[in-house]
Amino acid sequence: MAKTKTIYICSHCGADAPKWIGKCPSCGEWNTYVEETPAKDPATFRRSVPGLERNVVKPQLLRDVTLQEEARMDMQDTELNRVLGGGLVKGSLVLIGGEPGIGKSTLVLQTVLKLQEVRTLYVSGEESAQQLKLRADRLTDHTADHCFILCETNLEQIFVHAQNLQPDLMIIDSIQTVFSELTESSPGSITQVRECSASILKYAKETGTPVLLIGHINKDGHIAGPKVLEHIVDTVLQFEGDQHYMYRIMRSIKNRFGSTSELGIYEMRSNGLREVNNPSELLLTQNHDGLSGVAIAAAIEGARPFLIETQALVSSAVYGVPQRSSTGFDLRRMNMLLAVLEKRAGFKLVQKDVFLNIAGGLKVNDPAIDLPVISAVLSSSLDIAIAHDVCMAGEVGLSGEIRPVNRIEQRIQEAEKLGFTRMIIPRMKGLDGLQGGIRLIRVRKVEEAFKQLFG
Repeated sequence: MAKTKTIYICSHCGADAPKWIGKCPSCGEWNTYVEETPAKDPATFRRSVPGLERNVVKPQLLRDVTLQEEARMDMQDTELNRVLGGGLVKGSLVLIGGEPGIGKSTLVLQTVLKLQEVRTLYVSGEESAQQLKLRADRLTDHTADHCFILCETNLEQIFVHAQNLQPDLMIIDSIQTVFSELTESSPGSITQVRECSASILKYAKETGTPVLLIGHINKDGHIAGPKVLEHIVDTVLQFEGDQHYMYRIMRSIKNRFGSTSELGIYEMRSNGLREVNNPSELLLTQNHDGLSGVAIAAAIEGARPFLIETQALVSSAVYGVPQRSSTGFDLRRMNMLLAVLEKRAGFKLVQKDVFLNIAGGLKVNDPAIDLPVISAVLSSSLDIAIAHDVCMAGEVGLSGEIRPVNRIEQRIQEAEKLGFTRMIIPRMKGLDGLQGGIRLIRVRKVEEAFKQLFG
Protein backbone atom coordinates (compact mmCIF):
# COMPACT_ATOMS: atom_id res chain seq x y z
CA MET A 1 0.00 0.00 0.00
CA ALA A 2 1.12 3.52 -0.71
CA LYS A 3 2.03 5.52 2.33
CA THR A 4 -0.53 8.14 3.32
CA LYS A 5 0.79 11.60 2.59
CA THR A 6 0.83 14.00 5.53
CA ILE A 7 1.79 17.62 5.96
CA TYR A 8 2.55 19.78 8.95
CA ILE A 9 0.35 22.82 9.63
CA CYS A 10 0.94 25.71 12.04
CA SER A 11 -1.94 25.86 14.51
CA HIS A 12 -1.42 29.60 14.97
CA CYS A 13 -1.33 31.02 11.43
CA GLY A 14 -2.24 28.04 9.22
CA ALA A 15 1.05 27.86 7.26
CA ASP A 16 2.01 24.39 6.02
CA ALA A 17 5.33 22.64 5.57
CA PRO A 18 6.39 19.19 4.28
CA LYS A 19 8.17 18.38 7.56
CA TRP A 20 8.06 19.42 11.21
CA ILE A 21 9.61 22.81 12.04
CA GLY A 22 10.34 24.09 15.51
CA LYS A 23 9.73 27.77 14.71
CA CYS A 24 7.10 28.86 12.22
CA PRO A 25 8.69 31.09 9.53
CA SER A 26 5.39 32.91 8.94
CA CYS A 27 4.27 33.98 12.44
CA GLY A 28 7.40 33.25 14.48
CA GLU A 29 5.65 31.00 17.03
CA TRP A 30 7.44 27.98 18.49
CA ASN A 31 6.19 24.36 18.58
CA THR A 32 2.94 25.07 16.75
CA TYR A 33 3.30 22.61 13.83
CA VAL A 34 1.08 19.53 13.99
CA GLU A 35 0.79 16.64 11.56
CA GLU A 36 -2.37 16.56 9.44
CA THR A 37 -3.70 14.64 6.46
CA PRO A 38 -4.63 17.01 3.60
CA ALA A 39 -7.94 16.94 1.80
CA LYS A 40 -8.26 14.47 -1.08
CA ASP A 41 -9.18 17.13 -3.59
CA PRO A 42 -9.36 20.71 -2.31
CA ALA A 43 -11.05 21.90 -5.51
CA THR A 44 -13.79 19.32 -5.09
CA PHE A 45 -14.13 20.21 -1.42
CA ARG A 46 -14.80 23.86 -2.22
CA ARG A 47 -17.63 22.83 -4.54
CA SER A 48 -19.08 20.27 -2.13
CA VAL A 49 -22.07 22.37 -1.07
CA PRO A 50 -25.12 20.57 -2.52
CA GLY A 51 -27.57 22.56 -4.57
CA LEU A 52 -25.23 25.48 -5.24
CA GLU A 53 -24.01 26.30 -8.71
CA ARG A 54 -20.68 27.91 -9.38
CA ASN A 55 -21.20 31.62 -10.07
CA VAL A 56 -18.99 33.29 -12.66
CA VAL A 57 -17.73 36.57 -11.21
CA LYS A 58 -16.36 39.26 -13.53
CA PRO A 59 -14.20 42.21 -12.45
CA GLN A 60 -15.91 45.58 -12.32
CA LEU A 61 -14.88 49.15 -11.69
CA LEU A 62 -15.12 50.47 -8.17
CA ARG A 63 -17.32 53.35 -9.34
CA ASP A 64 -19.84 50.87 -10.76
CA VAL A 65 -20.33 49.11 -7.42
CA THR A 66 -23.72 50.00 -5.94
CA LEU A 67 -24.05 50.41 -2.20
CA GLN A 68 -26.96 48.74 -0.45
CA GLU A 69 -27.87 48.81 3.19
CA GLU A 70 -27.33 45.43 4.79
CA ALA A 71 -30.58 43.67 5.62
CA ARG A 72 -30.41 42.84 9.31
CA MET A 73 -32.38 40.35 11.34
CA ASP A 74 -33.70 41.56 14.70
CA MET A 75 -32.55 39.01 17.29
CA GLN A 76 -35.14 40.14 19.89
CA ASP A 77 -32.22 40.73 22.26
CA THR A 78 -31.10 44.27 22.99
CA GLU A 79 -27.62 43.31 24.17
CA LEU A 80 -26.95 40.92 21.28
CA ASN A 81 -28.22 43.43 18.72
CA ARG A 82 -25.91 46.07 20.22
CA VAL A 83 -22.84 43.85 19.96
CA LEU A 84 -23.70 42.76 16.41
CA GLY A 85 -24.09 46.37 15.33
CA GLY A 86 -27.88 46.53 15.07
CA GLY A 87 -28.84 42.96 14.26
CA LEU A 88 -27.68 39.90 12.34
CA VAL A 89 -26.75 40.63 8.73
CA LYS A 90 -28.22 38.31 6.10
CA GLY A 91 -25.59 35.97 4.73
CA SER A 92 -23.08 36.64 7.51
CA LEU A 93 -21.02 34.09 9.41
CA VAL A 94 -20.74 34.76 13.15
CA LEU A 95 -18.46 32.88 15.54
CA ILE A 96 -19.27 32.82 19.27
CA GLY A 97 -16.51 31.54 21.56
CA GLY A 98 -16.27 31.05 25.30
CA GLU A 99 -15.27 28.74 28.12
CA PRO A 100 -17.14 25.46 28.73
CA GLY A 101 -20.35 25.99 30.69
CA ILE A 102 -20.30 29.77 30.34
CA GLY A 103 -23.69 29.77 28.57
CA LYS A 104 -22.99 29.92 24.83
CA SER A 105 -25.54 27.29 23.84
CA THR A 106 -28.05 28.66 26.33
CA LEU A 107 -27.77 32.17 24.88
CA VAL A 108 -28.12 30.99 21.29
CA LEU A 109 -31.03 28.65 22.01
CA GLN A 110 -33.03 31.18 24.01
CA THR A 111 -32.46 33.76 21.28
CA VAL A 112 -33.63 31.35 18.60
CA LEU A 113 -36.78 30.50 20.57
CA LYS A 114 -37.72 34.19 20.62
CA LEU A 115 -37.64 34.42 16.81
CA GLN A 116 -41.13 33.06 16.19
CA GLU A 117 -41.21 34.14 12.53
CA VAL A 118 -37.75 32.79 11.60
CA ARG A 119 -37.34 29.22 10.37
CA THR A 120 -34.25 27.96 12.19
CA LEU A 121 -32.11 24.86 11.80
CA TYR A 122 -30.19 24.05 14.99
CA VAL A 123 -27.39 21.58 14.24
CA SER A 124 -26.01 20.02 17.41
CA GLY A 125 -22.94 17.82 17.40
CA GLU A 126 -22.51 17.70 21.17
CA GLU A 127 -26.00 17.22 22.63
CA SER A 128 -28.92 14.96 21.83
CA ALA A 129 -32.37 16.15 20.85
CA GLN A 130 -33.70 15.20 24.29
CA GLN A 131 -31.11 17.39 26.02
CA LEU A 132 -32.00 20.34 23.81
CA LYS A 133 -35.70 19.75 24.52
CA LEU A 134 -35.08 19.84 28.28
CA ARG A 135 -33.14 23.08 27.95
CA ALA A 136 -35.80 24.65 25.74
CA ASP A 137 -38.54 23.77 28.25
CA ARG A 138 -36.48 25.40 30.99
CA LEU A 139 -35.92 28.57 28.97
CA THR A 140 -39.41 29.25 27.63
CA ASP A 141 -43.02 28.10 27.75
CA HIS A 142 -43.74 28.77 24.08
CA THR A 143 -44.08 25.98 21.57
CA ALA A 144 -41.17 26.14 19.13
CA ASP A 145 -42.93 25.49 15.82
CA HIS A 146 -40.21 27.28 13.88
CA CYS A 147 -37.06 25.61 15.30
CA PHE A 148 -35.81 22.35 13.77
CA ILE A 149 -33.23 20.21 15.61
CA LEU A 150 -30.62 18.17 13.74
CA CYS A 151 -28.10 16.02 15.63
CA GLU A 152 -25.48 15.52 12.93
CA THR A 153 -21.73 16.07 12.54
CA ASN A 154 -21.26 15.15 8.87
CA LEU A 155 -20.95 18.35 6.87
CA GLU A 156 -22.27 16.89 3.63
CA GLN A 157 -25.40 15.59 5.40
CA ILE A 158 -25.90 18.96 7.09
CA PHE A 159 -25.92 20.68 3.70
CA VAL A 160 -28.40 18.15 2.33
CA HIS A 161 -30.85 18.83 5.18
CA ALA A 162 -30.29 22.57 4.86
CA GLN A 163 -31.05 22.41 1.14
CA ASN A 164 -34.29 20.51 1.81
CA LEU A 165 -35.42 22.70 4.70
CA GLN A 166 -34.32 26.13 3.36
CA PRO A 167 -33.90 27.73 6.81
CA ASP A 168 -33.73 31.46 7.46
CA LEU A 169 -31.09 30.95 10.15
CA MET A 170 -28.69 28.09 10.86
CA ILE A 171 -26.86 27.30 14.11
CA ILE A 172 -23.89 24.93 14.30
CA ASP A 173 -22.93 23.79 17.80
CA SER A 174 -20.03 23.44 17.57
CA ILE A 175 -17.65 23.87 14.64
CA GLN A 176 -15.05 21.62 16.33
CA THR A 177 -17.41 18.63 16.09
CA VAL A 178 -18.19 18.97 12.37
CA PHE A 179 -16.19 16.93 9.87
CA SER A 180 -16.14 16.35 6.13
CA GLU A 181 -15.78 13.00 4.40
CA LEU A 182 -13.35 14.56 1.91
CA THR A 183 -10.75 15.01 4.64
CA GLU A 184 -9.27 12.09 6.53
CA SER A 185 -8.40 14.10 9.65
CA SER A 186 -10.37 13.70 12.85
CA PRO A 187 -13.06 16.23 13.85
CA GLY A 188 -11.61 19.32 15.51
CA SER A 189 -8.28 19.13 13.69
CA ILE A 190 -6.85 22.15 11.94
CA THR A 191 -7.64 20.86 8.46
CA GLN A 192 -11.23 19.94 9.32
CA VAL A 193 -12.00 23.23 11.06
CA ARG A 194 -10.50 25.28 8.25
CA GLU A 195 -12.11 23.44 5.35
CA CYS A 196 -15.51 23.06 7.03
CA SER A 197 -15.58 26.76 7.89
CA ALA A 198 -14.74 27.70 4.31
CA SER A 199 -17.60 25.53 2.97
CA ILE A 200 -20.05 26.96 5.52
CA LEU A 201 -18.97 30.47 4.49
CA LYS A 202 -19.67 29.56 0.86
CA TYR A 203 -23.13 28.32 1.83
CA ALA A 204 -23.91 31.47 3.84
CA LYS A 205 -22.81 33.90 1.12
CA GLU A 206 -24.45 32.17 -1.82
CA THR A 207 -27.78 31.44 -0.12
CA GLY A 208 -27.96 34.61 2.00
CA THR A 209 -28.56 32.52 5.12
CA PRO A 210 -26.90 33.81 8.30
CA VAL A 211 -24.99 31.13 10.20
CA LEU A 212 -23.98 31.18 13.86
CA LEU A 213 -20.98 29.04 14.77
CA ILE A 214 -20.26 28.09 18.38
CA GLY A 215 -16.58 27.49 19.01
CA HIS A 216 -14.41 26.13 21.79
CA ILE A 217 -11.48 27.94 23.36
CA ASN A 218 -8.11 26.56 24.41
CA LYS A 219 -6.38 26.80 27.78
CA ASP A 220 -4.90 30.18 26.84
CA GLY A 221 -8.36 31.69 26.41
CA HIS A 222 -8.18 31.94 22.60
CA ILE A 223 -10.62 30.33 20.19
CA ALA A 224 -9.49 26.79 19.44
CA GLY A 225 -8.47 25.83 15.95
CA PRO A 226 -6.41 27.64 13.35
CA LYS A 227 -6.18 31.42 13.39
CA VAL A 228 -7.56 31.42 9.87
CA LEU A 229 -10.96 30.53 11.37
CA GLU A 230 -11.23 34.04 12.81
CA HIS A 231 -10.20 35.49 9.45
CA ILE A 232 -12.86 33.54 7.56
CA VAL A 233 -15.87 34.58 9.65
CA ASP A 234 -17.45 38.04 9.51
CA THR A 235 -17.90 38.52 13.26
CA VAL A 236 -16.12 37.06 16.28
CA LEU A 237 -17.91 37.35 19.63
CA GLN A 238 -16.25 36.43 22.93
CA PHE A 239 -18.60 35.30 25.69
CA GLU A 240 -16.79 35.52 29.01
CA GLY A 241 -17.32 35.74 32.74
CA ASP A 242 -16.58 33.92 35.97
CA GLN A 243 -18.76 30.85 36.55
CA HIS A 244 -18.86 31.68 40.26
CA TYR A 245 -20.57 35.01 39.50
CA MET A 246 -23.90 35.64 37.84
CA TYR A 247 -22.74 38.17 35.24
CA ARG A 248 -21.67 37.36 31.69
CA ILE A 249 -20.08 39.76 29.20
CA MET A 250 -20.16 39.51 25.42
CA ARG A 251 -17.42 41.39 23.58
CA SER A 252 -16.98 41.91 19.87
CA ILE A 253 -13.43 41.05 18.84
CA LYS A 254 -14.05 41.40 15.09
CA ASN A 255 -17.07 42.80 13.27
CA ARG A 256 -17.21 43.61 9.57
CA PHE A 257 -20.69 45.11 9.90
CA GLY A 258 -20.38 47.13 13.11
CA SER A 259 -18.17 48.49 15.84
CA THR A 260 -15.88 46.37 17.99
CA SER A 261 -16.24 48.73 20.95
CA GLU A 262 -19.70 47.53 21.94
CA LEU A 263 -20.36 45.42 25.02
CA GLY A 264 -23.29 43.24 26.10
CA ILE A 265 -23.94 42.29 29.73
CA TYR A 266 -26.14 39.39 30.87
CA GLU A 267 -27.19 37.95 34.20
CA MET A 268 -27.29 34.17 34.53
CA ARG A 269 -30.48 32.85 36.10
CA SER A 270 -32.15 29.47 36.48
CA ASN A 271 -34.41 30.17 33.48
CA GLY A 272 -31.66 31.44 31.20
CA LEU A 273 -29.72 34.64 30.60
CA ARG A 274 -31.35 37.98 31.34
CA GLU A 275 -30.35 41.20 29.60
CA VAL A 276 -28.82 43.83 31.87
CA ASN A 277 -29.80 47.18 30.38
CA ASN A 278 -28.47 49.23 33.32
CA PRO A 279 -25.45 47.41 34.80
CA SER A 280 -24.64 50.24 37.23
CA GLU A 281 -27.64 49.53 39.44
CA LEU A 282 -26.69 45.86 39.78
CA LEU A 283 -22.95 46.36 40.23
CA LEU A 284 -23.37 48.88 43.05
CA THR A 285 -24.40 47.71 46.52
CA GLN A 286 -26.13 50.13 48.85
CA ASN A 287 -24.65 48.92 52.13
CA HIS A 288 -21.04 50.10 51.86
CA ASP A 289 -21.66 53.35 53.75
CA GLY A 290 -19.19 53.58 56.61
CA LEU A 291 -16.95 50.80 55.28
CA SER A 292 -13.37 51.64 54.37
CA GLY A 293 -11.63 50.40 51.25
CA VAL A 294 -14.52 50.99 48.82
CA ALA A 295 -14.42 53.56 46.02
CA ILE A 296 -16.93 54.04 43.20
CA ALA A 297 -15.41 54.27 39.73
CA ALA A 298 -17.07 55.70 36.62
CA ALA A 299 -15.77 53.28 34.00
CA ILE A 300 -16.49 52.73 30.32
CA GLU A 301 -16.33 49.30 28.74
CA GLY A 302 -16.93 49.30 25.03
CA ALA A 303 -19.32 52.14 24.26
CA ARG A 304 -21.38 52.20 27.44
CA PRO A 305 -20.58 53.82 30.78
CA PHE A 306 -21.34 52.24 34.14
CA LEU A 307 -20.36 52.69 37.77
CA ILE A 308 -18.58 49.91 39.59
CA GLU A 309 -17.21 49.26 43.05
CA THR A 310 -13.46 49.09 43.56
CA GLN A 311 -12.66 47.22 46.77
CA ALA A 312 -9.27 47.14 48.49
CA LEU A 313 -7.93 45.55 51.66
CA VAL A 314 -4.62 46.59 53.21
CA SER A 315 -3.24 44.68 56.20
CA SER A 316 0.10 44.06 57.87
CA ALA A 317 2.24 41.46 56.14
CA VAL A 318 2.42 38.20 58.11
CA TYR A 319 5.40 36.86 56.18
CA GLY A 320 8.58 38.63 55.13
CA VAL A 321 7.44 39.35 51.55
CA PRO A 322 4.15 41.30 51.32
CA GLN A 323 1.41 39.87 49.12
CA ARG A 324 -0.05 41.63 46.11
CA SER A 325 -3.28 40.19 44.71
CA SER A 326 -5.72 41.59 42.17
CA THR A 327 -9.03 40.27 40.80
CA GLY A 328 -10.49 41.94 37.72
CA PHE A 329 -7.62 44.44 37.43
CA ASP A 330 -4.14 44.18 35.94
CA LEU A 331 -1.71 43.18 38.70
CA ARG A 332 1.23 44.95 37.08
CA ARG A 333 -0.68 48.18 36.84
CA MET A 334 -1.71 47.85 40.48
CA ASN A 335 1.94 47.50 41.49
CA MET A 336 2.73 50.62 39.49
CA LEU A 337 -0.04 52.56 41.24
CA LEU A 338 1.23 51.39 44.64
CA ALA A 339 4.69 52.68 43.73
CA VAL A 340 3.19 56.04 42.74
CA LEU A 341 1.24 56.12 46.00
CA GLU A 342 4.41 55.55 48.00
CA LYS A 343 6.77 57.75 46.00
CA ARG A 344 4.57 60.76 45.22
CA ALA A 345 2.09 60.76 48.12
CA GLY A 346 4.43 59.54 50.87
CA PHE A 347 2.36 56.56 52.10
CA LYS A 348 4.52 53.58 53.07
CA LEU A 349 3.05 50.27 51.90
CA VAL A 350 6.25 48.22 51.78
CA GLN A 351 5.30 46.02 54.75
CA LYS A 352 1.60 45.82 53.84
CA ASP A 353 -0.43 43.15 52.08
CA VAL A 354 -2.63 44.70 49.39
CA PHE A 355 -5.66 42.91 47.94
CA LEU A 356 -7.75 44.47 45.18
CA ASN A 357 -11.11 43.33 43.82
CA ILE A 358 -13.47 44.64 41.15
CA ALA A 359 -16.97 43.85 42.41
CA GLY A 360 -19.22 41.64 40.29
CA GLY A 361 -16.49 39.48 38.79
CA LEU A 362 -15.86 41.87 35.90
CA LYS A 363 -12.51 42.51 34.27
CA VAL A 364 -12.03 46.21 33.65
CA ASN A 365 -9.21 47.64 31.51
CA ASP A 366 -10.30 51.27 31.56
CA PRO A 367 -7.39 53.48 32.75
CA ALA A 368 -9.92 55.85 34.32
CA ILE A 369 -10.26 53.57 37.35
CA ASP A 370 -6.66 54.30 38.43
CA LEU A 371 -7.82 57.05 40.77
CA PRO A 372 -10.54 54.89 42.41
CA VAL A 373 -8.00 52.08 42.88
CA ILE A 374 -5.47 54.16 44.80
CA SER A 375 -8.29 55.88 46.71
CA ALA A 376 -9.67 52.51 47.83
CA VAL A 377 -6.18 51.33 48.83
CA LEU A 378 -5.54 54.46 50.86
CA SER A 379 -9.01 54.31 52.42
CA SER A 380 -8.33 50.78 53.66
CA SER A 381 -4.84 51.69 54.85
CA LEU A 382 -6.09 54.67 56.87
CA ASP A 383 -9.35 52.88 57.81
CA ILE A 384 -11.34 55.94 56.74
CA ALA A 385 -14.47 55.42 54.68
CA ILE A 386 -15.12 57.40 51.51
CA ALA A 387 -18.46 59.24 51.41
CA HIS A 388 -21.16 57.21 49.69
CA ASP A 389 -22.21 60.08 47.40
CA VAL A 390 -18.76 60.48 45.78
CA CYS A 391 -17.54 58.78 42.62
CA MET A 392 -14.40 59.43 40.61
CA ALA A 393 -12.62 58.86 37.33
CA GLY A 394 -9.06 59.64 36.34
CA GLU A 395 -5.86 58.12 35.02
CA VAL A 396 -2.82 58.32 37.30
CA GLY A 397 0.58 59.05 35.77
CA LEU A 398 3.98 58.04 37.10
CA SER A 399 4.62 61.54 38.44
CA GLY A 400 1.39 61.50 40.45
CA GLU A 401 -0.63 63.67 38.08
CA ILE A 402 -4.29 62.98 37.28
CA ARG A 403 -4.51 62.68 33.51
CA PRO A 404 -7.67 63.39 31.47
CA VAL A 405 -9.87 60.50 30.34
CA ASN A 406 -12.08 60.14 27.30
CA ARG A 407 -15.86 60.59 27.18
CA ILE A 408 -16.05 62.27 30.55
CA GLU A 409 -19.50 63.70 29.76
CA GLN A 410 -21.05 60.23 29.59
CA ARG A 411 -19.42 59.27 32.87
CA ILE A 412 -20.80 62.38 34.55
CA GLN A 413 -24.30 61.76 33.21
CA GLU A 414 -24.26 58.15 34.45
CA ALA A 415 -23.13 59.26 37.92
CA GLU A 416 -25.80 61.96 38.07
CA LYS A 417 -28.49 59.50 36.96
CA LEU A 418 -27.66 57.20 39.87
CA GLY A 419 -27.89 59.96 42.47
CA PHE A 420 -24.25 60.86 43.14
CA THR A 421 -23.78 64.47 44.22
CA ARG A 422 -19.99 64.82 43.88
CA MET A 423 -17.52 63.52 41.33
CA ILE A 424 -13.74 63.87 41.30
CA ILE A 425 -12.41 64.29 37.77
CA PRO A 426 -9.19 65.56 36.16
CA ARG A 427 -8.83 69.18 35.15
CA MET A 428 -10.01 69.23 31.56
CA LYS A 429 -11.09 71.81 29.03
CA GLY A 430 -14.56 71.94 27.60
CA LEU A 431 -16.53 71.22 30.78
CA ASP A 432 -17.33 74.79 31.75
CA GLY A 433 -20.71 74.76 30.04
CA LEU A 434 -21.75 71.39 31.45
CA GLN A 435 -24.85 71.86 33.60
CA GLY A 436 -26.28 69.35 36.00
CA GLY A 437 -27.07 68.53 39.59
CA ILE A 438 -23.69 66.99 40.37
CA ARG A 439 -20.73 68.92 41.77
CA LEU A 440 -17.54 68.40 39.78
CA ILE A 441 -14.31 68.50 41.77
CA ARG A 442 -11.38 69.04 39.42
CA VAL A 443 -7.98 67.88 40.63
CA ARG A 444 -4.53 67.86 39.07
CA LYS A 445 -2.52 65.64 41.42
CA VAL A 446 -3.25 62.70 43.67
CA GLU A 447 -2.57 64.84 46.75
CA GLU A 448 -5.46 67.13 45.83
CA ALA A 449 -7.79 64.16 45.39
CA PHE A 450 -6.80 62.71 48.76
CA LYS A 451 -7.36 66.07 50.42
CA GLN A 452 -10.91 66.18 49.02
CA LEU A 453 -11.62 62.61 50.15
CA PHE A 454 -9.99 62.45 53.55
CA GLY A 455 -9.43 66.07 54.53
